[in-house]
Amino acid sequence: MSVRPTRPAPGARTAAAAVLFLGALAYTAWVLELVIVTGLDPVRAYVSELAAADQPLGGLFRATDLVAGLLVLLGALLALAATRRRPWTTAGLAALALFGAATAVDSRLPLSCPPTSDPVCAARETAGLVPATHTAHAVSSTLAMLGALAALVLLTVAARRYGQWPALARLGPVLVLAELAATAWTMAEIAVLTAGRATWALGVGQRLQVLLVAVYLAVLAGCLARSDTGDRTAPPPVPTPRPADPPQGERAP
Repeated sequence: MSVRPTRPAPGARTAAAAVLFLGALAYTAWVLELVIVTGLDPVRAYVSELAAADQPLGGLFRATDLVAGLLVLLGALLALAATRRRPWTTAGLAALALFGAATAVDSRLPLSCPPTSDPVCAARETAGLVPATHTAHAVSSTLAMLGALAALVLLTVAARRYGQWPALARLGPVLVLAELAATAWTMAEIAVLTAGRATWALGVGQRLQVLLVAVYLAVLAGCLARSDTGDRTAPPPVPTPRPADPPQGERAP
């Protein structure tokens, strides 16, 4: 006896979409620096320096990072439960869950000071005199970005391979290429900074990197919500009638 795959409850994908969209909004809380004086140069500073322990608004940005990570983690898990289990989709949503979890952990491991704007902090970091949270923060940030990159690539492949999420299938490749370029830019600037030379625009590259992830999350959320609405408005499938059994005593030709 064949078992039909269970369909998600009505509204399940819409719930996942809403959570992911809120996560995308929380992940862009750093744009507040455009209207709030933070004392950091957005052209040169890491985004995570806004949440450094010695910054006056550090608690605010640590809180928004925590909320963003938890919302993306929850949204990815809800989407996993509400979508058909296909290899590329499942792998992409699992990578998105990794990104959310690592972002939440990252918010609990803040830098003690901003190395790009505080020469004393930079010297202490070079000499290894900063708390171990600096190293732990680098690890969690790397995991978060690897999860984000993997999710963008895998979910874009899923959208195109399975003919689902038309907007993501159309916009995904552009966003992935832009994200890879922003990541290469950021990594090159970090290498220059590590070598002890002045960076050109580390902050711009990293902010673009983070912004593109948020845009991708918003597009994914829209696709999930639209697919849920489409399922609810589509006519129910017509059952295929079974052939009648021949009367007892007669044999089928």
